[in-house]
Amino acid sequence: MQKAIPCQVMRGGTSKGLYFLASDLPADAEARNRLLLAAMGSPDARQIDGMGGAHPLTSKVAVISPSSLPGVDVDYLFLQVVVDKAEVSDAQNCGNILAGVGPFAIENGLVAAQNGHTDVSIHMVNTGARAVARVETPNGCVNYVGQARIDGVPGTAAPIPIDFLDIAGSSCGALLPTGNTLDVIEGIEVSCIDNGMPVVLLRAADFGLSGLESPAELEANAELKARIESIRLAAGKLMNLGDVTSKTVPKMSLISAPLAGGSINTRTFIPHRVHEAIGVLGSVSVASGCMLPGSVAQSVAAVPAADGVCQLEVEHPTGFFTVEMEVAGSDSLDSFTVKRAALLRTARLLMRGEVMVPAELESEHG
Repeated sequence: MQKAIPCQVMRGGTSKGLYFLASDLPADAEARNRLLLAAMGSPDARQIDGMGGAHPLTSKVAVISPSSLPGVDVDYLFLQVVVDKAEVSDAQNCGNILAGVGPFAIENGLVAAQNGHTDVSIHMVNTGARAVARVETPNGCVNYVGQARIDGVPGTAAPIPIDFLDIAGSSCGALLPTGNTLDVIEGIEVSCIDNGMPVVLLRAADFGLSGLESPAELEANAELKARIESIRLAAGKLMNLGDVTSKTVPKMSLISAPLAGGSINTRTFIPHRVHEAIGVLGSVSVASGCMLPGSVAQSVAAVPAADGVCQLEVEHPTGFFTVEMEVAGSDSLDSFTVKRAALLRTARLLMRGEVMVPAELESEHG
């Protein structure tokens, strides 16, 4: 026997996943995770018996509920369902899947639609950070069609501007979790930054790379992957994340001088596959590194240190990611502050219906 669980399939930014109301899933985390593994078809490299797309970017889940926090509309829990292992991780946020949370909340009656646009305030449960997404709602209905274009997604869609609030140190406790702008791990200079996503910045040149390498080329380099993972494990402990062997953070971003007129070029391990683009919050942490005095990123970025609002184009394998930063105290590490980070995403509702799971899993509901 099988049971049906209501859900929606949405593209959020450059990712895709299943979106659920929390009330439709088991309250117990272990029971919920078993259900989600079955829904996605994990563990299996093809995820052939589930809804997953055989890649970390298409094996994601959003769990959404009304928020009890003052001034906040909804709580959003992000869950990464590992493709080839029976693992579900809540160790990070996902800013791409976040792009679909506002539309989902409006579509499901958690937030009343306004005529024109609707601002949805979102509590990111994974880290406690907050964001505000502006959703187009002409005549009180969510609009998905428009002229906004983001690299990594074909075509155009309605814009969803997102402002991130209070995200510095949201996972590690500080913008600079190690207390340093620059650390040396296994002979490699790195900058460890958490401005919404724990990221370790490393110069591609320090590994004999140009920065032009494709994700496939990097994934095929077993020696490089082993070295990157060794540094990641050491960095995790320095970043107050503990043993990150089975965690999806920190992300490892190989950086180089811009190749196509942007601010900096990136190739990001997430952490064991190489992103075809770059994660939303990962790009915010990279952009923060570009503005940070003395960081690895500042040494290769085409960004003059300056206070105030600055737009940075973060290059990735399939294009650019524009991050709007407002910083103060850029001339001194002691006074450096990220005051605001904002960016543009799009989303699209792909399917609404029910995902089927074995009856014994659904019976654990509640």
